[in-house]
Amino acid sequence: MPTSAEITLKNLLTAFEGESNAHAKYAAFAGKADEEGLHGIASLFRAASRAEEIHAANHARAIVRLGGEPKCEIHPATIETTAKNLKTALAGETYEVETMYPEFLAQVDNEPTAERTFNFAFRAEKTHIRLYTAAIAALAAGEAWIKEARSYAVCPTCGHTVESIAPQERCPTCRVPGERFETIR
Repeated sequence: MPTSAEITLKNLLTAFEGESNAHAKYAAFAGKADEEGLHGIASLFRAASRAEEIHAANHARAIVRLGGEPKCEIHPATIETTAKNLKTALAGETYEVETMYPEFLAQVDNEPTAERTFNFAFRAEKTHIRLYTAAIAALAAGEAWIKEARSYAVCPTCGHTVESIAPQERCPTCRVPGERFETIR
């Protein structure tokens, strides 16, 4: 029977691969959205891609801390229309929030680094669900913002993603000052 540390390491490796693939997929989705003239949605995909990259890096550090090696296979992304890509992204984020991260968090036993990185990703993915849901509705309604590039702010520590954050504010997840957030367009 595997130990709790072995289970946590296996879960970290699974999350690392998932976040690494999401990073690559969302970057490709951004390119497709730009091709379709949906620059606002492309900006969202770029911001989410950066957040997934941060999650993968956090998971990698936890993997090393547990004595593992962060490695994964990047799978080719299926690129469809932006409308379909948004639904694909939303489905992935929903799976992570409703199933994957809750299960991983329930299995973490006395490993604070793993628990922290899982919590960071779990909370950020909730914001991605909200942002993707809003983008799907905006695309269906033909709202003007979807055609103009816009700025998103991504926390460099936990990947929390918002449309903007004032410098005096702090990340609601990890408390990083707003001035440290990365601006993604």
